[in-house]
Amino acid sequence: MNARVAESMRFGPLVVSFDARVLRPRPWTVAQSTWAAELVANAPEGDLLELCAGVGQIGLVLASLVPRDLVLVDADPNACHHARGNAAAAGLSARVDVRNGPMHEVLAPDERFAFILADPPWVRSDDVARFPADPLAAIDGGSDGLDLARLCVDLIGRHLTRGGAAILQLGDAEQVADMGSYLDSNPEIGLSVDEVRTPTGDGVLVGLARRP
Repeated sequence: MNARVAESMRFGPLVVSFDARVLRPRPWTVAQSTWAAELVANAPEGDLLELCAGVGQIGLVLASLVPRDLVLVDADPNACHHARGNAAAAGLSARVDVRNGPMHEVLAPDERFAFILADPPWVRSDDVARFPADPLAAIDGGSDGLDLARLCVDLIGRHLTRGGAAILQLGDAEQVADMGSYLDSNPEIGLSVDEVRTPTGDGVLVGLARRP
């Protein structure tokens, strides 16, 4: 099969497109969008941000549910190409800014967001062979699966508005515990684990909040 041939699938209320060069959307992650919409209802004014956004489906469903502008960030130009197309197909292009590049480089130091989604690769390097259909860069999270997740929470700590919240996607309870320890050991980040949800699927959703 030609890796550039686009496929489409329903993801929540949207239909999203992707191809074999990017990570196929996981239907269970719609739960991340809907939980985010609940939290955004009580968030301060401001825009939305999604880190490691892939083809944008999680953030775009959120943007379809709440009337706020959205920034999607991903290092893969192919994923960003699809994210722009998916935003257009959803009628959201006017409210969506897709940025391609390393996430620590494409955000201005003074940018702040009321709510942040983060969907980093979280598969442990020793386990990536279990997912031969997935692009390595989209799933390999390093030896403990948290290499990119730690960078995400560092950025969330810098860019989250006071009173805002975030949801981080991880792989399992062990990673949640390790991330909690990382945040406790680095109080300057200013975040703590607030709630954990385990939808039907292959991952865990971690609600993050500002430390008091």
